[in-house]
Amino acid sequence: MQNILFDFISRYVDLNEDEKNALIELDIFKSFKKGTVLLEQGQKSSDGYFVLEGCLRTYYVIDGEEKTTAFYTELEGITPHCVLTKEPSEYYVTCVEDCILSVANPDMEVEIFTKFPKFEKMCMVLSEELLVKQQIDFDAFKTSSPEQRYLNLLEKRPDLIQRVPQHQLASFLGITPQSLSRLRARLQKKR
Repeated sequence: MQNILFDFISRYVDLNEDEKNALIELDIFKSFKKGTVLLEQGQKSSDGYFVLEGCLRTYYVIDGEEKTTAFYTELEGITPHCVLTKEPSEYYVTCVEDCILSVANPDMEVEIFTKFPKFEKMCMVLSEELLVKQQIDFDAFKTSSPEQRYLNLLEKRPDLIQRVPQHQLASFLGITPQSLSRLRARLQKKR
């Protein structure tokens, strides 16, 4: 597990053995079963997650209906808003599949940043990259039709089609499961 994380980190900074051991000593690697709710609406949390294996989903419950906002798969991380605001969460974070995650909190980050300042720089770069990606994704979602959103998903994240239940995928695309079925059938006929 830790080698997956170390390989990812090495894209940004070189790690020596002391730095690797410091990360291992934090005991940040955790396994979760499919269906595990990591964060509930109304709950406070200080945990952020980095996916080593598996898939996480964030969603809101609005008028009794789940509205999926994101999926996080291998080498993607999420720090729920409530970690930063210290307020109760407005949404849920659940495991779509069995997951192996790196779970950390701000106190752990301060400890690592104090011992190894280059991690702070790496996290700033990662945050900037994530912010740009989220803005591009948001703009693409707001300016595209459901069919364009689905085609974009097929192009950029085809693994989700097989990994995620259709009703969650439809919610993520902003359509009903029935509309997603019709959309798929229509696209099949075009091929």
